[in-house]
Amino acid sequence: MVLSLPELGTRICILGPSNSGKSTLAQAIGTQLGLPVVHLDQLRFVPSTNWVLKPPNEFLAAHDAAMADRWIIEGNYFGRVPARLARATGIVQLCDTRLANLHRYVRRTLFEPHRPGNLEGAQDSLKWDLTWWILWEEPNKRQARRALVRASGLPYVESNSMRELKALYAAWGLPSPTHV
Repeated sequence: MVLSLPELGTRICILGPSNSGKSTLAQAIGTQLGLPVVHLDQLRFVPSTNWVLKPPNEFLAAHDAAMADRWIIEGNYFGRVPARLARATGIVQLCDTRLANLHRYVRRTLFEPHRPGNLEGAQDSLKWDLTWWILWEEPNKRQARRALVRASGLPYVESNSMRELKALYAAWGLPSPTHV
């Protein structure tokens, strides 16, 4: 049985690998529950660039300020996950295969400049370091990260495929995304 959206509360963390559907789901849940949505990539990178990092102290200050009230926060930055979990009321953990995430990365980078969570004025391009992360780095860290989330004791929903994610959209009465 899937938890209902109200059971996840008013401070929901959405975590998962790059290109697993976090931003799109966050937008849908935020609209449904009337909660503000925070896309961590928008806090971490300079707008109107090709994903240039902001200074770490600027990101940390923006990250911590975003947790002040009610929110849907999507993104990882696992060094900051403990701070988010300390304030969160629920977690949604997304996952999919490496190849599915890589496919979505290529599609969104080349064909979806106005997708949820994208940088304002982004000058996007395919990057070898993100491709490497999607295919090798993140999958090697996945189990340890899942264990951290499960150990939180918070209400928790996990989706391990696009089929399961689409079922969550249906169960929660969210409009079906055009691309997931």
